[in-house]
Amino acid sequence: MGSPELQSRLVRPVQSPTSATNLAELESRYRRVRRRSEALIAPLEPEDLALQGMADASPPKWHLGHTAWFFEEFLLRPALEGDGGGSHAAQPACTAPKRSPLTYEPADRRWRFLFNSYYDAVGARHPRPERGLLSRPPIDAVLAWRHRIDAAVVQLLADLGDPPPAAAAGLLELVELGLQHEQQHQELLLMDLLDGFSRNPLEPIYDAGSEGPEAAFEQAWRAVPGSGGEERLGERQAQGSADGMEPPGASRESGPAGGGWRHHHGGLVAIGHAGGGFHFDNEAPRHQVWLEPFALAERLVTNTAYADFIADGGYRRPELWMSEGWAVLQQRGWQTPRYWRGDDLFTLAGRRRRDPQAPVRHLSWFEADAYARWAGARLPSEAEWETLAAAGGLEQAHGVLWQWTGSPYRPYPGFRPAAGAVGEYNGKFMTSQFVLRGGCFLTPEGHAGAERLTYRNFFPPASRWMASGLRLARELP
Repeated sequence: MGSPELQSRLVRPVQSPTSATNLAELESRYRRVRRRSEALIAPLEPEDLALQGMADASPPKWHLGHTAWFFEEFLLRPALEGDGGGSHAAQPACTAPKRSPLTYEPADRRWRFLFNSYYDAVGARHPRPERGLLSRPPIDAVLAWRHRIDAAVVQLLADLGDPPPAAAAGLLELVELGLQHEQQHQELLLMDLLDGFSRNPLEPIYDAGSEGPEAAFEQAWRAVPGSGGEERLGERQAQGSADGMEPPGASRESGPAGGGWRHHHGGLVAIGHAGGGFHFDNEAPRHQVWLEPFALAERLVTNTAYADFIADGGYRRPELWMSEGWAVLQQRGWQTPRYWRGDDLFTLAGRRRRDPQAPVRHLSWFEADAYARWAGARLPSEAEWETLAAAGGLEQAHGVLWQWTGSPYRPYPGFRPAAGAVGEYNGKFMTSQFVLRGGCFLTPEGHAGAERLTYRNFFPPASRWMASGLRLARELP
């Protein structure tokens, strides 16, 4: 199988840029995504930019440097080296016609060591737990580097011509992958910052404004029946039925926390990305899965419901926990979700009174699994989640919290990673982790959610600094 086909398994452009108009749209989106990354650090003090609260997190400055490195390493260096040279990106994806010499001067080669994350094919890298020690390069140098990269990428796009030649398809795929990668790091930057701020006794505030992350969470979880949600849900159900996506025999009954249960009769269903738009390689190929009859809760588990679990000794009852989870709980002294502080919750808007009806957040898979067992239910499989989300019957499915599933993160049948270093993007992590679905309030608009139900996030089961919650599932007779 040739290299172009290998590349196509990694990404597909959201819209095939076959005209100058579409190239202009891609350039415009490139500028928007890159500007947003830099806007995220605007509320921060200089000292915040090197903050690393734990080994799993990274400082804001490192996120900006790493997303710059990604474009330089996989797009600009190969373009400067002609038909591949020393590039580790799959070829001929980064090869494109050049109408003028690329005016770009790469950064100091030592920066490749600083800002490589986990790409072994590229070379050695700075230890992840020590990223907070990188006081140099200064932020001004990192931002200047980003701006040089922006100018070079825009030049590359402008040089493709109208229409761009077929040989440019791989280059455009890498631009798209770079943008999607940057959006992932925008979310990670905020998650990591929350962890770092939570360790400061001064309880710093990142953004408490009406356009800040906490306001976005409030708006997202309240978008349910009683506040305009009925109309949106009805529209989704009607469209799903018209598109043939409403599962035959799907039905509803009253359920937990004032919500309902969505039933599915089971059977042979298809999940995974079918093509025709951008997707990460781990979302494909589309394949069939057999499901037994099941039901999913329409809404996410609330703070009140989770408080009942705690009050009933949920963190003191080993029979509710997986053995590894119980060991982690004891080792780390877990007694509540990650950012609970009495009746309050620590957020990017500082300490806030915890809303009893809001979805509980910042849970590990172990906690979500223990709660589900206590509630006489279980976590949904990712196939169950995708099937009912596609039918439009799940409230709070997108833009609220990533939702743990009971599915281990494994390759789909027929999955093969792309050639070259970019093939390390997802495939080598398909062990010892669980899948989350749905996107969260920190996820950039258009990156994951209703636009792409097949998106597969993944984390180790003990992780809980990300914006994660849970939805219950159960078998049906």
